[in-house]
Amino acid sequence: MRLWTTLVAATLMVGTAVASPSLKVTSISELSQLPTPLPYPYDEKANADAQVNAVLAAAKAQHKLAFIDLGGNWCGDCRVLASLMELPEIKRFVDTHYVVTTVDVGRFNKNLQIPARWGITSRLEGVPAVLIVDPNTNTLVDKGHIAALADARHMTPQAIGDWLAQWAR
Repeated sequence: MRLWTTLVAATLMVGTAVASPSLKVTSISELSQLPTPLPYPYDEKANADAQVNAVLAAAKAQHKLAFIDLGGNWCGDCRVLASLMELPEIKRFVDTHYVVTTVDVGRFNKNLQIPARWGITSRLEGVPAVLIVDPNTNTLVDKGHIAALADARHMTPQAIGDWLAQWAR
């Protein structure tokens, strides 16, 4: 009986460890409370291939997921996401689970070789487009959901936090 209890407890612990961690956004309740001016997070002159290679290597070494944010400084939703990710509780959460980089895609005409690495060769549905990549298998974890934050300006801070949390391990 003791062995059975131990096995059940171990199974429950494994099940709990596999579940997505939660993220509670407490510092703001509405996006209008974000500090202004909103950041311009995309380096338009950066070498996107080098950035992505570096984030994949760092994520692998740190046993985290790679978070590749595709967008442009012209995009209000991209700037909202960048600002939101600087909130203390979100920054802590993201730093715990992801290694992040931002990649400028211009007006959907630049650095498109980055999403193509994971089979996304059609026009991006919107930005920010977020690629969550498992660096151990080089697979896209959020396949089919990369444009979920393309309307970030009309989401609640908690909804964005929940989206970030659902992919984390």
